[in-house]
Amino acid sequence: MSGVISAIVIGVIIGALGRLVLPGRQRIGVLWTIAVGIVAALAGAAIAGALGVADTKGVDWIEWLIQIALAAVGVAALERFKARH
Repeated sequence: MSGVISAIVIGVIIGALGRLVLPGRQRIGVLWTIAVGIVAALAGAAIAGALGVADTKGVDWIEWLIQIALAAVGVAALERFKARH
């Protein structure tokens, strides 16, 4: 249960930071932001692990940057998709 809660919390943080990186207003809801954030956090952790930068001493800045960049790309892609439909 704590894994699900921590995934949601991390998803909220990563999704919000991903939205902050993008200029302008994004017209997607909070639940979509959380979903994109969770996916970006999981994918970013996997990419950071593959690159060997996931477990460092202190804060894993590179992993965070990868996750935030993926969230920004995900939010932008979802907004474009929703605008078309």
